[in-house]
Amino acid sequence: MRGLGRGLVWGLAAAVPLAFLGLFFALPVGSLVLRGFVADGGLDLGGFAEVFGRPRTWRIIGLTLAQATVGTAIAVLVGIPGAYLLYRCQFRGRAALRAFVIVPFVLPTVVVGVAFRSVLAPSGPLGFLDWDGTFAAVVAALVFFNYAVVVRTVGGFWAHLDPRAEQAARSLGAPPWRAFLTVTLPALTPAIASAASIVFLFCATAFGVVLVLGGTGYGTVETEIWVQTTQFLDLRAAAVLSVVQLVVVAVALGTAGRARARRERALQLGRPERVAHRRLALRGPERSAGDLLAVGVTAVVVVVLLALPLVTVLVRSFRTPTGWGLGNYVNLGTTGGSNALSVTVWEAGLNSLRIAVDATVMAVVVGGLVALVVSRRPRGRGTRRAVRALDAVFMLPLGVSAVTVGFGFLIALDRPLGLDVDLRTHPLLIPVAQAVVATPLVVRTVLPVLRAIDSRLHEAAAVLGASPGRVLRLVDWPIAARSLGLAVGLAFAVSLGEFGATSFLARPDRPTLPVVIFRLIGRPGAENLGMALAASVLLALVTASVMALTERLRAGAAGEF
Repeated sequence: MRGLGRGLVWGLAAAVPLAFLGLFFALPVGSLVLRGFVADGGLDLGGFAEVFGRPRTWRIIGLTLAQATVGTAIAVLVGIPGAYLLYRCQFRGRAALRAFVIVPFVLPTVVVGVAFRSVLAPSGPLGFLDWDGTFAAVVAALVFFNYAVVVRTVGGFWAHLDPRAEQAARSLGAPPWRAFLTVTLPALTPAIASAASIVFLFCATAFGVVLVLGGTGYGTVETEIWVQTTQFLDLRAAAVLSVVQLVVVAVALGTAGRARARRERALQLGRPERVAHRRLALRGPERSAGDLLAVGVTAVVVVVLLALPLVTVLVRSFRTPTGWGLGNYVNLGTTGGSNALSVTVWEAGLNSLRIAVDATVMAVVVGGLVALVVSRRPRGRGTRRAVRALDAVFMLPLGVSAVTVGFGFLIALDRPLGLDVDLRTHPLLIPVAQAVVATPLVVRTVLPVLRAIDSRLHEAAAVLGASPGRVLRLVDWPIAARSLGLAVGLAFAVSLGEFGATSFLARPDRPTLPVVIFRLIGRPGAENLGMALAASVLLALVTASVMALTERLRAGAAGEF
């Protein structure tokens, strides 16, 4: 009887997230796909031949794979030195640098696109490269956006890695570079593979960055879905491309899952408090060539790739039509030139904060339940498969177009499942859409920590008579709480900057800050552009502050992000 009650509790813990995902992800996406494949009440697969018969389709697929492959390779190459520096070495200002590195990852994609366009424009600091509107510009922005994923995923694993194997190789006469290549690098392979697969996924499904920087010349499957849906209303073509995207997502998630399993098993081998992090040595008798290389590469990346675009936006935000000053920030209390907006930017910012709080609560609750269920180690083969399937299913929102999700909301949530209620006008619709996007990040942050708990602790507590609830409270919760601060911060920051789905759902009288920025960028006039830049600076500052706070609350947890 006790076992039956325990099974019901775990079943309910899995049923709540599945119901959420089914209603607010599977139903909208499925409805959009079906609209493209169903004609006159019957299944019609002729759209595949039609779409794949277009040269444009193959060009888009080729560009998507090329941009994702090149962007992933560069992000991994420059991210490994950063992972070593920020997670293996001790130096003053490390926490602040960690917080700064994560800011690009959670910035709205339209802001990233505008920042790079400002830097690469003929009048920008890097205008001499003549990269504006080129393949290189798109790849650079993708690396900017995903650098933090490599640094945090590889660095979090590296922080647990026992250095004694490399020290033994060094003591046997191996030079530092050989000890790294033959001992440390193979040990880091699970984390590198996990980071590369996730970065590839993010690069292949990039939307705002590619839309702003690449336009129609360097589109991806993601932007093509948006073009076919919003400009041509060709749901059949959008549905076929959505299937293509799902295939790419499935391959990337499968690779990430296998690499993640290897990495999580390895995480059980060491604890961060048992690994002594060495002091950074740049001069004196202890000077290390590896430290110098890591500092040099990371400095170039942080200064040129990360800081320069953000600093350019900051400097330009003080430039007004009449000179330098705070005019653009003062104008945030207005509706822009020629009343470009329905509300002021400050009102949109407050609306964004309220929505982000609601979305964060939902994402943490749903993602926390998923992580808790998936972290279990059941003995039955069928139950183990079900747990793995649940983990994979909740990663799908990472790769499915947020544009598809948002447009699917408008199609599917008009009296969903026959209910006499129109959810499209409900004020919680935007927080729900943002929670769908943020939930996988919560899972990937909390799950590795829960899986790293020694199962013998659960068994010992059960033998001593502790109930499942007490085991969760006394064993799992104190350890999982280490990653909760980071999960909350990531969910809040991602919700604050979400643009793809929100652009479909936000009402003109209740827009979010990213939507307002996009509208101001699209309006003519220097006043509107200046306001967009000033609003972007404020959004970046809020994001940086949130991530700096969560770094302090992280307490050494080794989540995936």
